[in-house]
Amino acid sequence: MSELTRIVEALLFLSPEPVAAEDLASACDVWPDDLVPVLEELREAFAEGRRGIVLRDVAGGWTLATDPIAEPAARRLLAKPRTPPLSPAQAETLSLVAYLQPVSRPEVARIRGVASESATATLLERGLIEESGRSQFGAVLYRTTPLFLKLFGLQSLDELPDPSRWDPTPEEQGELRDRLLRAGEARAGVAPATSEAR
Repeated sequence: MSELTRIVEALLFLSPEPVAAEDLASACDVWPDDLVPVLEELREAFAEGRRGIVLRDVAGGWTLATDPIAEPAARRLLAKPRTPPLSPAQAETLSLVAYLQPVSRPEVARIRGVASESATATLLERGLIEESGRSQFGAVLYRTTPLFLKLFGLQSLDELPDPSRWDPTPEEQGELRDRLLRAGEARAGVAPATSEAR
């Protein structure tokens, strides 16, 4: 399989909608005529009866589709309830547990500034965190689970991003403070104060 064929296959895999040959050619930086043998090669590679995927020319474009033979199994697989995404509160709580573990729910609530009972319960239910003993004050401590590592594509907690990468410099803090003050003054209908007045 040529490099161009592999690139076209990857583009079709990525696109949720059929892709016109002209758009494929433009993305690959080739002439549309150059795609004729490529699409034929892909069609043969995905010939019905040999693979579970087929190449289709539909709605004015090209797309990868499942072989009709897989329809009953696909219906059973996709009929399973999907896990909803994490809410902002759940994501914040999970982040704090990941970075501070073992950590108690009161500590998480103090850092977030709001109660975390519901978020913690949902994360426990989903298997992303688990109990990890008790603090000296008797509060339950939590840590992340192997499922957390798996879902986030981490080999270990050492691969978590370094939060200091997002710490603002003193200059950035000053600029952010000024922007927030100006925004607050604008909302209150107050004329912006000059830097000397501050």
